[in-house]
Amino acid sequence: MPQNLSRLLAPSSIAVFGGSWAERVVEQCQTMGFAGEIWPVHPTKDEMRGFKCYRSVAELPGAPDASFVAVNRNLAVETMRDLSARGAGGAVCFAAGFKEAGPEGARLQDELVAAAGDMPFLGPNCYGLINYVDGALLWPDQHGGVRSERGVAILMQSGNIALNMTMAQRGMPIAYLAALGNQAKVGMSDMISALAKTGRVTAIGLLIEGIDGIQNFAAAVAEARALGVPVVALKAGRTDSGAALAMSHTGSLAGSDKVMDAYLKKLGVARVTSLTVLIETLKLLHVHGPLPGPEIVSLSCSGGEALMMSDAGEGRRICFRPFTAGDIARIRPTTNSIVTISNPFDYHTFDWGKTERLEATFTEVLRSGFDLGFIVMDIPRGDRCNGDEWKAGIDAFISASKTTGTRAAVLSTLVECMPEAYAKELIGRGVAPMMGMEDSLSAIEAAAFLGEARVPWQPLMQSAAEPGTPRALDEWEAKERLRAFGVATPDGHLVTSAEAAIGAAEAVGMPVVVKIVSETILHKTEAGGVRLNCRSAADVREAVEAMATLGNRYLVERMVTDAVAELIIGVTRDPQLGPVLVVGAGGILVELLAETRTLLLPTSREEIEQAIRSLRVFKLMDGFRGRPKGDLRATVDQVAAIARFAEAHAGCLVELDVNPLLVRPAGRGAVAADALIRMIG
Repeated sequence: MPQNLSRLLAPSSIAVFGGSWAERVVEQCQTMGFAGEIWPVHPTKDEMRGFKCYRSVAELPGAPDASFVAVNRNLAVETMRDLSARGAGGAVCFAAGFKEAGPEGARLQDELVAAAGDMPFLGPNCYGLINYVDGALLWPDQHGGVRSERGVAILMQSGNIALNMTMAQRGMPIAYLAALGNQAKVGMSDMISALAKTGRVTAIGLLIEGIDGIQNFAAAVAEARALGVPVVALKAGRTDSGAALAMSHTGSLAGSDKVMDAYLKKLGVARVTSLTVLIETLKLLHVHGPLPGPEIVSLSCSGGEALMMSDAGEGRRICFRPFTAGDIARIRPTTNSIVTISNPFDYHTFDWGKTERLEATFTEVLRSGFDLGFIVMDIPRGDRCNGDEWKAGIDAFISASKTTGTRAAVLSTLVECMPEAYAKELIGRGVAPMMGMEDSLSAIEAAAFLGEARVPWQPLMQSAAEPGTPRALDEWEAKERLRAFGVATPDGHLVTSAEAAIGAAEAVGMPVVVKIVSETILHKTEAGGVRLNCRSAADVREAVEAMATLGNRYLVERMVTDAVAELIIGVTRDPQLGPVLVVGAGGILVELLAETRTLLLPTSREEIEQAIRSLRVFKLMDGFRGRPKGDLRATVDQVAAIARFAEAHAGCLVELDVNPLLVRPAGRGAVAADALIRMIG
């Protein structure tokens, strides 16, 4: 059930409970100029920082919109019960010693939730909530922020990291910041939804330690996106879970972080890899919102900067699009004849200090229709230098951006070379101040990702596993089940004797592969249960006789000899998302490259093809060094068929491993050479 956080997020009255911690909250509200009522509650004090103290919730002049509860954990339960009964709007439960403290604490947390009833609260074990728009700080400590009419919102569990975010001297305007603690009542999803509705928030940044419900989070992000509020996330704990390999390679290839990455991408949440990139991304989104595309232009007066920028852009999903002949013809008359017109663009220093000349060049560059244009400019330090000429160049660039209607940014290669006051001035002029070359390009990449159109997605509803003990299917049964969904396999027969194996080999045509068929021998190669390239009856007989000690069921299949590439197509089970599809380099390249792409189900042909194309092994499929091109269409068909199988068995499929999927030359298809399945029932 959605939480109504409107009173908590825009309070006209605040009650504080406790001693020194509560008094600090009063101090912060006074310092930030909170204009509403402040009602301290204390059993013995008569006043707190000039405000009358009340003895209990019942004595308060009214039901507070927001409360800060900084009493011991047992008294916190009583206080929350009283606030709920009084009709309070919401609270921050600062008290600790709940679920994070063990079984007794977990029991008390259940009592706390029950006591709060319908009243929403952050925490427990929660540092608080900062509202810079109203100056309402349910926050018992120093911070580095200032009042703001609108800005970004930052959500995380850690109070200390949240505090540090307010101290960043990068000009980022913050509207709200919250440390959510245990999320017993109000989770990150509730906050995303509520903040997006305030009309005060331009973008939401998250530090994710865990998701408070896959469906709830997806719905909240979709709601925020619909309201024009993009979401950016930094995920803590990026290493794989280290889950034991059950029966195939798939489990180790789709670690929890890869699944989370695929989940966020599917929802349209931009994932970043550091706090500094998070800040730069939020600043860019605050000024310009998501970018409509990845095409950017960089302007600098230094060839070294232009070269570094080009290098930094390599391998990213952004594009320094070259100028067209028409663009060059327009730009050329505004520059010195020896200036090379390229992107990144080094305009040299011939016109340094000549504002009109610079503006003319910048205007023609920006007329070329880029999704974002930025000028690289490191402002000299103010205590020893005069930066007026640098700022004059920036002014010329900003004028050009206004003339052309281009989204503009000023980028300093060093953080120290963009004074915070000037960064804020740039934001006021509708220009994004960006600091650090690598961080800034990562931020631009994230903003371009957020601007991509995407189909709304919801996780599979059948994500919970059915009860029962999983069993491994033998290869014959596994392939039979997959064939029913359109998965192609080599021509083959299941036999129980050497004579029958020879007959099967003659029927499908030599050469053949002979394999042992067993539910218990899953890694057949290691057990001696596979014989390749059998070209005669004698070869087949020898293969069967060699495997006789392993069992009496054999699979004889025509050997595929024209494969141009091998893929692994796997399905593993995520505890919350259910079946997850994995596509990667197969055969012996599984361990060698260990390169995969993770796709959440349901997926699309377009996503599958994009995943395949992004793999290094795709070079083999694309006619590497004159080799035949692989059948990409058929390969996508096969992966899509495996995905349909996984979706149809979402409740009972534990793991699936097709390795290798043999990609044949164009027009000849792709076939599953081996298949392992573990499922319930």
